[in-house]
Amino acid sequence: MKLTKTLLATSALTVAAAGVYAGGHMSSSMTLVSWGGAYQKSQDRAYLQPYLEMNEGLSAAWDESSAEAVAKLRAMNEAGNITWDVVDVVASDAIRLCDEGLAMEIDADEMLAAAPDGTPASEDFGELLVSDCFIPQIVYSTTFGYRTDLVGDTPPTSVCAIFDTDAYPGKRSLEKRPIANMEWALICDGVSIDDVYDVLETAEGQDRALAKLDTIKDQVVWWSAGADTPQLLADGEVVIGSTYNGRLFSAIEEQKQPIGMLWDWQMFDLDGWIIPAGLPEDRLARALDFVKFATDTQRLADQAKYISYGPARASSAPLVGQHADLGIDMAPHMPTDPANSQNTFLFNYEFWADYRDDIDAKFQAWLAK
Repeated sequence: MKLTKTLLATSALTVAAAGVYAGGHMSSSMTLVSWGGAYQKSQDRAYLQPYLEMNEGLSAAWDESSAEAVAKLRAMNEAGNITWDVVDVVASDAIRLCDEGLAMEIDADEMLAAAPDGTPASEDFGELLVSDCFIPQIVYSTTFGYRTDLVGDTPPTSVCAIFDTDAYPGKRSLEKRPIANMEWALICDGVSIDDVYDVLETAEGQDRALAKLDTIKDQVVWWSAGADTPQLLADGEVVIGSTYNGRLFSAIEEQKQPIGMLWDWQMFDLDGWIIPAGLPEDRLARALDFVKFATDTQRLADQAKYISYGPARASSAPLVGQHADLGIDMAPHMPTDPANSQNTFLFNYEFWADYRDDIDAKFQAWLAK
């Protein structure tokens, strides 16, 4: 039986208040869900490994299914068998899961750590708490990388280079979903940045975006995993492609691939944890204990030692320093750095929570044509 969000929140608060954080009351195993690749490795090093060292006898496993989190949690709920304990999702998916009662509501000040100076978590995370069920980790962007040796003497400076097959011939890679692609298509078709979502909420606007994408459809390699575009670029199979900025950082700085970053109209987004609704009390206690540890000020700053994503807490930002292995200053590689964020596009969480299913269906039907 699906509990209401209110009952779930009350249950969670009762669990926390009852002090079931005591070791004997928490599950001795945990399944965390993320995206794989460089991002998941940064979570493992910054969050999970330190947590395991503090909790002898605890075992934990990663599941790389975050891209399918909404569909899989819906199926688990229908089957009455929730096998995940903590799930990393983008903000719009967190909103959908919360609205459907599939994610537990979080009282930030009750369940999450305060900042070192005592600032409550709700103030430290601030406006990034975009859903009652969402625990933010990082600010990241979806942007473009290009092969520096395949773009001639004039590297691209505009996101609309993806549609310019004359200046930049060759295959390009785009994510196999409408998010970001539809917005970029409208921007490059002349829609004002302030009007993009007003246009995209109409059937005519959606058709306009797909028509723009049609102009390069036969030149696109569609990707589903964040690691795909960096590999396609490294192999020279595409000349330009979208992916997460942290994946490109890894390819450029760690792997020394001949890849450049295109920050123009990068799409800012949030990523964070949700806890599935309906967990047994011992697993719920473990999940709450982990996220309280993993989202404190120091841990979020620690993640930035391994990947170029901005920490979601205000108190973490001053603690961001050098890459743990490369010894380079990480601040200039953050999507929020002033030099990188002259043209940025803030992902509209509410829009995609409302329209995702309908536009997904239209986008997949267009892909199949």
